[in-house]
Amino acid sequence: QVQLVESGGGLVQAGGSLRLSCAASGTIISINSMGWYRQAPGKQRELVATIISSGSTNYADSVKGRFTISRDSAKNTVYLQMNSLKPEDTGVYYCNGDFKAIFVRLREVWGQGTLVTVSS
Repeated sequence: QVQLVESGGGLVQAGGSLRLSCAASGTIISINSMGWYRQAPGKQRELVATIISSGSTNYADSVKGRFTISRDSAKNTVYLQMNSLKPEDTGVYYCNGDFKAIFVRLREVWGQGTLVTVSS
């Protein structure tokens, strides 16, 4: 009913920038919230940033001041602008969403992830 596809990952040097995109498609009526999570090698998946229907945002302490989450409602797409990247930002970044779809609310939809690697 709803699918998420992430893009924009890659290899960058420390201090560089990337912009990740997450496009939602399917029988979407409205979006309650969307967010980004990441999983570094040997670590648990962690919350990076979220944006809710009102436009309010939240960030993990480790990325505050460096990352910005935004959305394009017309395209059902959420972005993560990542600046001043550090090697510890390396990991697979996953998009997540809470959607109202036709006939049902889908509270936890995940994309396949996009790999971000930050070199020293």
